[in-house]
Formats: sequence, structure tokens, C-alpha cells
Amino acid sequence: MISTSHEILYQHLQQFAQLPEADMKLANEFWHFRKMPKHDYFNFQNSVCRQVGFVLKGLFRVYYIDPKTELEHNLYFIPEHMFLTSLKGLLTKTACPYLIEALEDAELLVIDREDLQQLYPRSHSWERFGRILAEQYFLFNQMRSESLLTQTAEERYVDLIESQPDILNRVSLGHISSYLGIKGPSLSRIRAQVARK
Repeated sequence: MISTSHEILYQHLQQFAQLPEADMKLANEFWHFRKMPKHDYFNFQNSVCRQVGFVLKGLFRVYYIDPKTELEHNLYFIPEHMFLTSLKGLLTKTACPYLIEALEDAELLVIDREDLQQLYPRSHSWERFGRILAEQYFLFNQMRSESLLTQTAEERYVDLIESQPDILNRVSLGHISSYLGIKGPSLSRIRAQVARK
């Protein structure tokens, strides 16, 4: 019998990579439930990420600590029904400079890299999943780089609250400031300007 959490995963896989039911059954034994308390880490800095997670509940941040200044720089927030991984570590088996932290108590379904690799030769649909996952993370990185180069902090703030409307209720203003690349007082000013529009 398939659990409710697996049903949610399968619905998302159908939308994400058009996986047929037969191919989903191939992976049944590989997806495992994982519970994570707030502030626990999916992946540590300079470690090899060995899993892909599907977020059932909770919110994660992907961030980097500058070794010179020890300042944290938030790169992404990953909410429910998104796939979570460090793509570089997953593809190359090398250490990743980022940390992935649960900002809330979280529940995931996870699959190990080795199990995912086993599925690729058995199913074109799972190969497609791997390709789309890589493309999605490439797009995340591309869009993030472009936003830092071409947008003002206010434009980045507006994009963030439009794409994740509940983010201000779930993430501290310090984390939002770090994501925008600004200091706290600047965020207060931006929020006031946006509210007046």
C-alpha cells in the first residue's frame, strides 16, 4: 500500500517529469521518509551531497559562509513540493561549499544517489527526471546570478514575495536581508516603499 506522502511525491513526479506509474513503481523501495527538526542540516558545507529530497513539509535555506568574513549569504529558499539537493555534489561526487538547513521542522522523502543512478539505465523516464532536475538547478543558479547583476534590491524583494507569498511569515528578516544582499535597515526601507505602492 502506498502512503499519502508517496502519493504526493508521485503526483509531483508526474507533473515534473511525466513519469508513468510503472516507472514510479520501479523506485518504490528507494524513497525513504526522513524527518528533520528545525535547524538540522540536509547537507553540511564541504561535504558530498548523496541524496535528493522531496520536501513534504517545511522550508529550507541554501547558504554559503564566507571563510574570510564569516558572513552568511542566503542563495535560495526551498519550500514544500520542491526537490532539494546539491547538484554539484550529486553529479560529481565532490564536496559542496553550501549548507542546506531546515528553517522549520521538516518532512521529506529522500532517494540516495546510488539508487537514482540504478534507475537511469532501467527507465528513460527516470533519465528524464535527472535531466530536468539538473536543468531546474541550472536555471535557479542562472536566474539568481542575473538578479544580483541586473536587479535592484527592491526588485529582488518584489520577485521573492511574488514567487513565495508566505515567505515573510516563515523566514526571519535577517535571512531575507542576506538573500537580497543588503543590511536590515535597507530592508525596512524597501518594505515601506513597496507597501506605499
